[in-house]
Amino acid sequence: MTSWGSDLRVEMIGDEILVTLPQSHYAVTYYKPKNSNQLLAKRISDKDDPRIPMTGAEFLAKAWKLANNKAREVGWIKARGWA
Repeated sequence: MTSWGSDLRVEMIGDEILVTLPQSHYAVTYYKPKNSNQLLAKRISDKDDPRIPMTGAEFLAKAWKLANNKAREVGWIKARGWA
């Protein structure tokens, strides 16, 4: 059995970060508005895919983490330090 969370794909397309789960209809696009220190989502998959043992909410939670990691990697946002 596969670990669906580890199968998510992250790619930069211009000034957007696309996160998808291949062989499903799960996808979400993130972008960083000017003068913002966080990502916003658009084109969000809003229905569960009955073929996949992961809910849409679970996908979005994992996608958000991956997109934020990619945004830090490319310098869009900075890691938050804990005091």
